[in-house]
Amino acid sequence: MAGSSEEAPDYGRGVVIMDDWPGYDLNLFTYPQHYYGDLEYVLIPHGIIVDRIERLAKDIMKDIGYSDIMVLCVLKGGYKFCADLVEHLKNISRNSDRFVSMKVDFIRLKSYRNDQSMGEMQIIGGDDLSTLAGKNVLIVEDVVGTGRTMKALLSNIAKYKPNMVKVASLLVKRTPRSDGFRPDSHMRHQ
Repeated sequence: MAGSSEEAPDYGRGVVIMDDWPGYDLNLFTYPQHYYGDLEYVLIPHGIIVDRIERLAKDIMKDIGYSDIMVLCVLKGGYKFCADLVEHLKNISRNSDRFVSMKVDFIRLKSYRNDQSMGEMQIIGGDDLSTLAGKNVLIVEDVVGTGRTMKALLSNIAKYKPNMVKVASLLVKRTPRSDGFRPDSHMRHQ
């Protein structure tokens, strides 16, 4: 049965959090006082997130081949993750024998239904997407749920003929409504 705790986890390129994971006791960590009384446990400690993002950056550089990168950050949720990931990518570039140029642009995705009740996606903001032609594009998203929105974005971007497109996501939500899309690099399953 899919998703059962008896099934071996597919670690792939992410940290897997099982459905029955009880989390860490709050007494093991410090956290902002305004959260007191609202939290029951820590699901992922900050240090694990930092270390995992650093490893994602290494995987991305390996995949893209130390070539220049056009980063498309999907707002609003992807902002902090993107900033941290880009900082790690820059550190890798600084410490390598080849400088990797990175440009970051920001987009928002809006889903809506048209007159025929078909789901459509609108890309808001960002430079003219035709500038992606021939570039190595890294899309940075906070959470991939069903995968439909990301597939629509990838389809839209493909029209501009980039050299390569990779997707990095902080979280991948385990949901029965998933269409099976998995980012190239991600933090964990939720």
